[in-house]
Amino acid sequence: MNYLEKIRAKGRSANPFFCLMGIDVESEGDGKAVLKMTVRPDMYNGVGWLQGGMLAAIADEAMALALYTLLAPGEGIATISESTSFIRGVREGTILAEAQVIRKGRRVAFMESIVRMDDPGKTVLARTTASFAVTAEK
Repeated sequence: MNYLEKIRAKGRSANPFFCLMGIDVESEGDGKAVLKMTVRPDMYNGVGWLQGGMLAAIADEAMALALYTLLAPGEGIATISESTSFIRGVREGTILAEAQVIRKGRRVAFMESIVRMDDPGKTVLARTTASFAVTAEK
């Protein structure tokens, strides 16, 4: 069973990081994925904001899941590079990481993700771009 099959069968419990952070899969398919997470005080940095690495981490996970929906049997992935622009801080509420594949080649895939508030304003918190190596799955 590959990662995507595990996510579809087990949801959050297929990924230990999802369990630790309380991340749920809202949707995945056709080169896109949306993850959802409620901000908790134990995720804060020293001055009471959601630690920025959490925004980058949920974006990375969403991009990986989006890419998994396009992989051929026997393919795996590994992040090569990633750049996140932090736009606005957050202290409470629920956030969404929306990711999509920009281009998947035979050896490299290019991705983007927007992390935003899950509220009527859909305030953008961070934007991430990344490249992933497409590898033989182990």
